[in-house]
This record gives sequence, C-alpha cells and structure tokens, in this order.
Amino acid sequence: MASSLALSLKRISSHGVTTSTWRHFSTSSSPSLSPSSSSSSSLNLYSAINQALHIAMDSDPRAYVFGEDVGFGGVFRCTTGLADKFGKDRVFNTPLCEQGIVGFGIGLAAMGNRAIAEIQFADYIFPAFDQIVNEAAKFRYRSGNQFNCGGLTIRTPYGAVGHGGHYHSQSPEAFFCHVPGLKVVIPRSPKQAKGLLLSSIRDPNPVVFFEPKWLYRLSVEEVPEHDYMLPLSEAEVIREGSDITLVGWGAQLSIMEQACVDAEKDGISCELIDLKTLIPWDKETVEASVRKTGRLLISHEAPITGGFGAEISASIVERCFLRLEAPVARVCGLDTPFPLVFEPFYLPTKNKILDAIKSTVNY
Repeated sequence: MASSLALSLKRISSHGVTTSTWRHFSTSSSPSLSPSSSSSSSLNLYSAINQALHIAMDSDPRAYVFGEDVGFGGVFRCTTGLADKFGKDRVFNTPLCEQGIVGFGIGLAAMGNRAIAEIQFADYIFPAFDQIVNEAAKFRYRSGNQFNCGGLTIRTPYGAVGHGGHYHSQSPEAFFCHVPGLKVVIPRSPKQAKGLLLSSIRDPNPVVFFEPKWLYRLSVEEVPEHDYMLPLSEAEVIREGSDITLVGWGAQLSIMEQACVDAEKDGISCELIDLKTLIPWDKETVEASVRKTGRLLISHEAPITGGFGAEISASIVERCFLRLEAPVARVCGLDTPFPLVFEPFYLPTKNKILDAIKSTVNY
C-alpha cells in the first residue's frame, strides 16, 4: 500500500487552524477533488455518509469509528456494516459518556490516528463541550505546533426532525463557531455530505461535522461512487440572482430555495449561497454577491440571538456598508427552547423567508 505518514510543521492561520491538508493512506489512487464521475448511484443522505465512512476506513488503516451504538449501525444507521467489514477493534461502541467519547478521540488523534467520533444527537454534545473547546481546539496552539489532534472528526446529527422536541432538535453550531482551532461543517445534500465528510476526516484540524437529520432519508440524489473530496471553507452559489442574496446551510437550504422560487413569480431574482463551512467561512463569496445585489438575508434554525447569522451580518455590514440598499434580514428560530407541538411556529419557514425577501427588496 503506497502511503506516507510524513507530516511537516504547518503554518497556523489567524483562526488557529492549519492551512494545508494531511497526506493520507490510499489503497490505489489519490481521491478526486471533484464529485464528477461516470459511475454514480442514487443515495439518501445517511447512505452517502455510510459510503464516506467505508471509504475513509478502507483507505486509511489508522481510521477508527466509535460512539454510542455505532457497532450495530447507530440509531440512524449511518455506521451500518462498518464493524462487520473492519472489525470490532476499529468500529466499537462506547459508554454513554460524551465527554469520554471526545476525550478518547483527542488522545487517539494525538497518536496520529483518524478518530471519527459520533455523538448520537447534537443536543447531547454539551457534556463534551470542555473537551472540544479547551482541549481539542487548543491542542496544537498550546504546544507551539509540536503536537496536534487534527485527526479528530466529531459527527453529530442536528436540527428539527418533526417530532424531536427540545432534547432532539437543537442546532448548536454557533457555540463552536466562537472557538479558534475548530472547523465547523454542515452539508445540505447526499453528494455534499460524502465529499465534505471525507475532506473533514482528512483535514489537519479537528472538525465538528453536523448532519441534518431531517434529510437522512428525505434527501436523495445521484452520488459518485468513487473517493472524492469537496473543499472546506468554500461557499457555493447554488442559485444566481440579482436582487437579493440569501445565505444558509444544511437543511435550511431547501426551504430557502422554495422561497426563492416563489419570489421569482413576483419578479424578484434571488441569489442563494450555501456556506457549507461555518468556520472558517467564505466571506469573499458572500461579499461579492452582496456587492452585486445590495441586499442580504440569512436564515438558520438556531435561535436568532447569538446565532451565526449575526456574525455574517456584522461582517458583511463592515465590508459592504455603502452598497447595502436595506438592513440585513435574519429569519431564524425563536429565542425559546425548541418546542414540540409548536415546532411549525418556531421554525423559519418558506413563508417567513418569502415575507422577509419582499420586505427587504421593497425597503
């Protein structure tokens, strides 16, 4: 097996993350940097995640998958078949202790391994907050780049699911966007999920990878079967427009796209951007779009106060103040615990976004 474990010291960026990718094991050829392929299959999002994990485990014998119930496939079946193929030494269950899961992952990654930890629900990541924020994120910085736990990737499903209530529906991504040394990644679809997860696993920094559980089975598309990676910290314009820029991530993109379609019927041209990586985020792509449209709307499921939309808003106002034709709009979750029966009122729905688009354009 042609491979290399050589790692040179890498420059640390202002956000505390290195700017190059690790060299990694490969069973045959290097992974593609493009998802284009002549061979693809129709997959839902959890199956694309599963395929990415199989590739990561197969291409690198240093990769390990662990977490609550991952041995039999996990509650969402994302790890199905891994233990059978790669053995219980590399795919194994852990105690119900999120702090222990992440702490173990930090140590495993610090020894040069790929530690792929699963937190069963993002709502339960908080017991591990100290390990993620005070240990994983600072490991490289505190040692002057002599040591790192960059091989750590934390997968966790986030967001609304229709019946989860306040303990199985939260979107806690903003908590981790305040932490230098981490990367935060959220895919919107199966093809994106596979490519971004493989990039996250192979990135030289610890990554928190949030998976939109609403889309695990709902979102289906053609996904290339080969090993490919999608670049982190590179936003994508998924719909071009001229009147207003919309920015979102994860499951919210499909809701926003529906609003864009309805707005077009009223003669409003919307440009829709998928941020994909929240930290470090692609300011340049968003700025270029807002300079063209003169308007910005941000939408996410998390509560509006302190949500990552506020950071985007502040940054774009600083960069594009003289180009803005209206105040930046935010359509987000409410400042309440995530409700059960009142979930439809809490969520930033298509109609709420459409109303905000019209208000902003007509300002």
